Amino acid sequence: MSQRNTGVTSQVVNAHACPVREVLDRVAGKWSVQILVAASHGPIRFTELERGIEGISRRMLTLTLRNLERDGLVTRTVYPMVPPRVEYELTPVAMELHETLQRLTDWAERNRHYIAQARAVYDAEHQPELLDV
Repeated sequence: MSQRNTGVTSQVVNAHACPVREVLDRVAGKWSVQILVAASHGPIRFTELERGIEGISRRMLTLTLRNLERDGLVTRTVYPMVPPRVEYELTPVAMELHETLQRLTDWAERNRHYIAQARAVYDAEHQPELLDV
């Protein structure tokens, strides 16, 4: 017989998870990850990011960079020239995050065949259920 954990309510879970979820949503977003990877080798210009990240619009790049800057993950340096030159660089906190993302990417690469096989087994076992839906 299992005991229920009666001390856990949705309010308690949400109160603890909300700030963490907000940070994870921001840094794990499709565009954020690609920007962090692109900028991990040193300062990078807006146009280099725009060309290097396939499918990102200029507006989405601008918004994502602004949010990453607001979160303290990217610094923006404007050089007073004509036309102005702007570079983006990862902060030390973002470099730490990049290391974590690299470990996650390495894990995914090592385990992608295992996951593909597990999916195939699951799909084969549950195929009748999927067809009945």
